[in-house]
Amino acid sequence: MNRPHHQAVYVISVAAELAGMHPQTLRIYERRGLLTPARTSGGNRRYSDADIARLRRIAELASSGMNLEGIRHVMSLEEEVQRLRYEVAELRQGLMDAVNALEHNSRGALVPLRQAIALFGERPSIFHPNR
Repeated sequence: MNRPHHQAVYVISVAAELAGMHPQTLRIYERRGLLTPARTSGGNRRYSDADIARLRRIAELASSGMNLEGIRHVMSLEEEVQRLRYEVAELRQGLMDAVNALEHNSRGALVPLRQAIALFGERPSIFHPNR
């Protein structure tokens, strides 16, 4: 069964095991604002696959010697880069769509350069584009 990456299904003990951490570490990360797990109606934490991936990234940065504030800053910048990449991709696609629409709508409206020279040039024998 395939479930969405952000669907919160894991209790804290399972999430901690999947991330290779102690459950208390997850609570600390939540208090420090590095992680925001979903909550059940009863207030219990539930973690998603995206949360597990985030925990693993936190562990990777921590193992490189970074403190929690540095980790928060790096992860914030990574999220911003990801958002900007998505925005650039959308803008590129919009630009390509606009160029394609312009080309489609203007077919036949423009005269190719060689044809224009042959039809309207005063001295065609002087200009030879193939020589």
